[in-house]
Amino acid sequence: MAAARIPAEERLTNLVVALMATEIGLTKQQILDNVSGYRQRADAGVRTDALEKMFERDKEELRSLGVPVETIGDPADPNDLREARYRIPQAEYDLPADIAFSPAELAVLQLAGSVWSAESASRDAQAGVRKIRALGIDGDEPIIGFAPRITAQDAAFSPLQDAIEKSRVVVFDYLKPGEDAPRRRTIRPLALVDYEARWHVFGIDVDVEEDRMFLLSRIVGDVRVTATAFDPELREGAGERALAGLDRVAAANSALLEVTPGTEAALRLGRRATPATQGIRVPFVDLHILADELASYGPEVRVVEPEPLREAVIARLRAVVDANGEEQR
Repeated sequence: MAAARIPAEERLTNLVVALMATEIGLTKQQILDNVSGYRQRADAGVRTDALEKMFERDKEELRSLGVPVETIGDPADPNDLREARYRIPQAEYDLPADIAFSPAELAVLQLAGSVWSAESASRDAQAGVRKIRALGIDGDEPIIGFAPRITAQDAAFSPLQDAIEKSRVVVFDYLKPGEDAPRRRTIRPLALVDYEARWHVFGIDVDVEEDRMFLLSRIVGDVRVTATAFDPELREGAGERALAGLDRVAAANSALLEVTPGTEAALRLGRRATPATQGIRVPFVDLHILADELASYGPEVRVVEPEPLREAVIARLRAVVDANGEEQR
């Protein structure tokens, strides 16, 4: 069986996040058994000594990039590294206490941090950030300092951003779930917002003169920026209104899920869930988006309710089974 080909930059990303997520550190064996990039190779039969050499190279590579990978030896004999543990102290990433930012500066930094990987890392590395796996560590504490959550890889992002800055009307085709063909939309784009790690454009639908929200991943084809301008003052407070609207939708919709402890699903869903008698409750904005995510976890999660969500997840899993069956014929 061939080893799974996890790109090196994705493996390094997973390693950094895993080492930052633990205070006590991880042993080399825990890393090889659990961190995506090593685990797949171990499952494929790669020898342990080869994996250990890979980890040593990765550790030195991170250190050469300025990432402070710390080695913790036996407290009784610090020079005994046979059961050494490794971690990246989060304090190394903390800003000095006397540094403060204004709300406007924080907004700029947040946006910059959320989109940097689209320009500075490969597509595989970007995918790695979205597929980080935990090591059974309690996920209540956020991973600080190294966790860009989103990328601006949607082709519609740049033209929409340009149109917002210039206060220009845009036209695009938009395909909603369940519809057979996209519909032409003409909007005054007011803000681009990230919600649940996905980009949305908020604006005024010219045809009905009402506020509307569009998911960038459902825009079909190119976004055309027209010469028709609109009043820039319409943009004032648009981002806050958009996020408030998404929060209201999420508050009105939730899924009851049973999740296998210690899995990727438990970590990622647990960060935005509340405990329930039968499992956890996860708020959501879009049923189809959540169904895509839940299906990607496979047997790690089971939908208890709502029924339409359970059916949507089952349909996606059956489609995967059918597709694999066709490939094997």
